[in-house]
Amino acid sequence: MKYALLLFVLSITLACNSKKENNTQPETTTEIEVPAEEPRSYPVAFEKILEAHGGLDNWKSYKTLQFTIDKSPNTDETHTIDLQTRKDHIQMGAASMGFDGSQAWLTDPEETYKGNPNFYHNLMFYFYAMPFVLADEGIIYEPTNDLVVKDVAYPGFKISFEANVGTSSNDEYYIYYDSETYNMRWLGYTATFGAEEKSDAINYIAYDNWTTVEDILLPQSISWYVVEDDLLTEPRNTVSFKNSSLSKEAKPDTFYSKK
Repeated sequence: MKYALLLFVLSITLACNSKKENNTQPETTTEIEVPAEEPRSYPVAFEKILEAHGGLDNWKSYKTLQFTIDKSPNTDETHTIDLQTRKDHIQMGAASMGFDGSQAWLTDPEETYKGNPNFYHNLMFYFYAMPFVLADEGIIYEPTNDLVVKDVAYPGFKISFEANVGTSSNDEYYIYYDSETYNMRWLGYTATFGAEEKSDAINYIAYDNWTTVEDILLPQSISWYVVEDDLLTEPRNTVSFKNSSLSKEAKPDTFYSKK
């Protein structure tokens, strides 16, 4: 009888323990679904311009751009840009300048540079990296009249910036393209140099000499044009580029620091 009672108590204990285990709820993890970021939309014609030059997604896959401005017989300028962070570095003889991610800097032991590093450190990059830099955030696209040069009409867009975007948010750009190939053909721009008032004076650059770097179409040279009575007449100044390269490898942050 004693042993029977012991077995009865033991069976009750095991049954209770089994019940407790069966009532234990499994731990669950609630997954929070993060909505995918909507791709930015552009005017259809501008998307075709980007595709004609290699495609925006393709351009964004690269991390480092480098090119040299031919200033012979003077010292050439080698420009290096981190395409993801927009840090940059320019080497021009003994002098160098750049942007480290927070501020522009200049090292000029021989005091040969007479310009303003705040405006120049990325100026030629923006001209060189057209039309892709016009796909940045904070840009507004508007229709504009065709640009007619020597009886050829080039359709285009007026491009302005949202407030506090960039160093000179009051600057305006005009991009014009070949209506058949969608290659960029002209750039018009106003330069306020950070002033609060907008400028009515439009400068024009011809983009008619392209080369393929990796799989991206980039200019070999660009030419500023003389404007007389609202007509573009002849080249005033030409800037040539050489030794251009695109890399999917990023340079270390120290490369863009003040030397």
